[in-house]
Amino acid sequence: MKIIHISAECYPIAKVGGLADVVGALPKYQNEIDANSSVIMPFYNNKFTQSHKFASVYEAHLKLGSEELPYNILKIEDASVLEFDIFFVHVDNLLYTEQVYTDNDIDRFLVFQIAALDWILGLEEKPNIIHCHDHHTGLIPFMAQESYKYESLNKIPVITTIHNAQYQGWMAYDNLYKIPRFNIENVGLLLWDDVINPLAAAIKCAWRVTTVSPSYMEELKYSANGLESLLSHENSKAFGILNGIDTDVWNPEVDKYIIKNYKKTTVETGKKENKKWLCSQFNLDESKPLFAFIGRLVGEKGAELLPYAMDHALQSKDISVIVLGSGSKDTERQLFDLIPRHSGNYNAFIGYDEKLSHIIYAGADFLLMPSRVEPCGLNQMYALRYGTVPVVRRIGGLKDTVIDIEDQGFGICHNDVSLQDIVLAINRGKDFYNEKKEFKANRKRIMSIDHSWKVSAKAYLNLYKSIN
Repeated sequence: MKIIHISAECYPIAKVGGLADVVGALPKYQNEIDANSSVIMPFYNNKFTQSHKFASVYEAHLKLGSEELPYNILKIEDASVLEFDIFFVHVDNLLYTEQVYTDNDIDRFLVFQIAALDWILGLEEKPNIIHCHDHHTGLIPFMAQESYKYESLNKIPVITTIHNAQYQGWMAYDNLYKIPRFNIENVGLLLWDDVINPLAAAIKCAWRVTTVSPSYMEELKYSANGLESLLSHENSKAFGILNGIDTDVWNPEVDKYIIKNYKKTTVETGKKENKKWLCSQFNLDESKPLFAFIGRLVGEKGAELLPYAMDHALQSKDISVIVLGSGSKDTERQLFDLIPRHSGNYNAFIGYDEKLSHIIYAGADFLLMPSRVEPCGLNQMYALRYGTVPVVRRIGGLKDTVIDIEDQGFGICHNDVSLQDIVLAINRGKDFYNEKKEFKANRKRIMSIDHSWKVSAKAYLNLYKSIN
């Protein structure tokens, strides 16, 4: 079975969020179980593209309304760089930017989607499945079904995966002329609330709609940033498939980033060395339970409550806390301002550092995720893999992957995004840490939980086969 994934992000080439991790791993694991899975994405001007050589495999012009633009499809010359084929749409002065997302994304991602479909149209061997990811590719299901130009593709099943329904790619109606010609009587398939809504169009036109966890699919029926009724209406073709993690990359036994590698049988000594390094670098007390937050400092993650929760929880001086993230400037400032106030027990790294994130997963005792919205969440799975206890709000994929210790589980869960709930959860974690025997046994238990892509990749292949 030949599958082409179409996405704006793919790790390790271009990453803004969890979308990149999914698209960078799912094809790899699909290829291990009887599939030929590849990716096409924009060609950005970033560290990855600057450090590799590419060959052009296709050159043409496309139409964006009345404008004609040259483009080409590139492929990495060294096929061993990734474990699946990856192709790039290169358009000078439009897609070739330093940032994945800019202020001109309407035209950028329209061009990307048109170029991707034009390239597929010219392939001698067509894919059996076109798998689109998020709103940046949301017009592809519509164009493949409705645009005259792509009529020969409308028998190929198109899957859309919603990674985050909060972002829908809205564009004004006057952009309609840029979309390859179609029967104007069907324009309603593009619209939602009187504007062109790519995510809504994808939900209407895709053969199947998936989200990244079963609980998130249910939540979308009552909280989907305006698309609740549409998702309820399309319920019969909607499925929640839990994301996985790349257990080759996220593996404490071989992780090249961490200070000391370890496995289940050596988890105590391994985590101790990583914690020791962290505490030394960030002036923290390694004898105390270490709580960590890794992620975007935005409302979806409950991040604006972190400075207040940290300030409150640290009053007792019997825990240590480290924060790694960036986002809201106010939250960044507040978190930074806490450092002198709780010197020796708290520190923050404002920004993102891949190596540091791995060491934190390896060295921390607890990972905080007080999310308002968490379609799947990968951080809690990374934490489990490294023997770090997740402290999470019961929402989306967090609800599907973390069971509270009071329910014969292995994590700390709370119901609301509130100062009181976050602090209470931290205190529960502190109490659990002091139950040394149970806590150590739990570390080994959580490292045995399988959240690899193998299970999820098979679920997607079964879905493809059901409609192919």
